[in-house]
Amino acid sequence: MPGESSHHRRVSVQQTLPAGCEPDCRGCRHRTLTLVASVAQKQGYLQRVLERWGQVLQAVRSVQEDRRFGYRDRVTLNARWDASAGWRFGMMRRDELVPIPECPVHSARVNKLVALLRATLPAQANFPLAYLHVAGGQATLIVKARHYEPADLDVLRAGLSATGVEGLWVHCHASAGRKLFARSGWHLTWGAPTSLDAAGLVHGPAAFQQLLPDLHAQAVALARDHLDPAPAVAVLDLYCGVGSTLRQWVQAGASAFGVELAAGAVDCARINAPGAVVLRGTCEQRMPQAREWWHDGNHSRRACYVNPPRSGLEPALLEALAHDLRPDRIAYLSCSAGTLARDLAAFEAAGYEVSSIAPFDFFPGTHHVECLALLTLARSLDAGEPAFND
Repeated sequence: MPGESSHHRRVSVQQTLPAGCEPDCRGCRHRTLTLVASVAQKQGYLQRVLERWGQVLQAVRSVQEDRRFGYRDRVTLNARWDASAGWRFGMMRRDELVPIPECPVHSARVNKLVALLRATLPAQANFPLAYLHVAGGQATLIVKARHYEPADLDVLRAGLSATGVEGLWVHCHASAGRKLFARSGWHLTWGAPTSLDAAGLVHGPAAFQQLLPDLHAQAVALARDHLDPAPAVAVLDLYCGVGSTLRQWVQAGASAFGVELAAGAVDCARINAPGAVVLRGTCEQRMPQAREWWHDGNHSRRACYVNPPRSGLEPALLEALAHDLRPDRIAYLSCSAGTLARDLAAFEAAGYEVSSIAPFDFFPGTHHVECLALLTLARSLDAGEPAFND
């Protein structure tokens, strides 16, 4: 990295891969770095990309060294049939599969399931498997077929309980690839259709999960303290997923309105956050309903929590938040520092102040880092006067 001394690089880099790590796998870019060196690289990256907010950028929060491995309980693996080796699961490198029979970053549940599948799945001619997706206790076999024709999975089913899997799905998706899931074609072939995560949240087979719940809880606590949900406070929760944060606002007595695109996640959010309004669709599509709810209620204060994908806030949504809805406080959890910088600049131009940016190492061993930015409305749009904040 620019500005690093050669001495720093020498003491930072491990000379050997973690035990069980496949040399050709490129899934974890920081796997040869110590935890300290990985966090330092992430901090340096954020300091460059978020230089404008350097005064409020905090140190990256991470995990203990022993928590870097065995934490990944949500994975998608390519599946390929080999006439001599049977089923192999791993990641693609160019056009070739890199087999990952037992990854040190994967949870014990994932590794046990992969071993069971390799030992019990029928040959490809009888089962056109393309991907394995695991989301906590829910596992999905994604087959490139239009219709579900039950294969001989009895031996597999008999061993599933010992892996920790609670529900097994076969998902028919003839064009599975960049888009992993389709709306239809889901078949529960064993077990329960939903599971509970470490926080007691209901989730289905396609739901996103926080892999390090204790670290995520720290981020949620910071957001909660900033938004200060309470009776007579309205909290708009955008990209709400299965409702992990929605539940926080409802439990604090606030009125909560969530928007989420994935149908399965919406169903779970309504279970996990009873009392909240949860609508399915893009945030941009649901702005008319959100605006009506925002203005119709007898709210003493309005707050917003957003957790968008890497592309950041949709342009029309950013415009609506910054120039129309104008919540008193915003908590923005971002998985892309680049789009976060873009969106923060737009909010500042509309009269918001960024009081804190707290980075979190939710994916140890990788180059990914997420940031929680806290914003407060400081002035009106027209006169540049201080805005009222209670």
